[in-house]
Amino acid sequence: MDFIRQYMAEAREILDHLDLASLDAMIDVLAATKQRGGRLFILGVGGGAAHASHAVNDFRKLVELEAYAPTDNVAELTARTNDEGWEGVFAAWLKVSRLTAADTLFVISVGGGNLEANVSPNLTRAMQYAQQVGADIVGVVGRDGGYTARIANACVIIPTVNPGNVTPHTETFQALVWHMLVSHPRLKSAPAKWESIRDTTLASPRKAA
Repeated sequence: MDFIRQYMAEAREILDHLDLASLDAMIDVLAATKQRGGRLFILGVGGGAAHASHAVNDFRKLVELEAYAPTDNVAELTARTNDEGWEGVFAAWLKVSRLTAADTLFVISVGGGNLEANVSPNLTRAMQYAQQVGADIVGVVGRDGGYTARIANACVIIPTVNPGNVTPHTETFQALVWHMLVSHPRLKSAPAKWESIRDTTLASPRKAA
């Protein structure tokens, strides 16, 4: 029980210390992207790639914002890795996707990309390409935020309250942040399924006769 209590206490501390101004700034960028008819490209590796797939669904279905994740196409991802190297896979994918200044990159990463440490260099190269074309960049990251925190238009850094639990806490709160974003009245265009069902008979299971 000691670990459970500690872990939950850390989660409460993180929630209490999230930078709400950064969250609001992310909403500004995403709302502007939607208003101008731009697209959202969500990038992550490992757990961030799984988050990206889920977030693409939510932004498309609930926000009605055109969104994509390069890691959803495993054939292209592995072909580019095999033929051209891991570092450039996302930048090359964005070039083929004709990334423009109307679009926005959303980075979901624990470290945020670090070329010097050779950690998620593909995220860094993708952001550098986005900077070249003038696209906006937002992110939800951990630790010091890496390259994402340094150059993004808006970036939420999940506070580190225990260095031994950086990854699980960061990935937990990344999901919380994007679910908040797609639920925000400035972004949300369509109701989620269960919120759209008003039949009170579905609120609780029937008792057995």
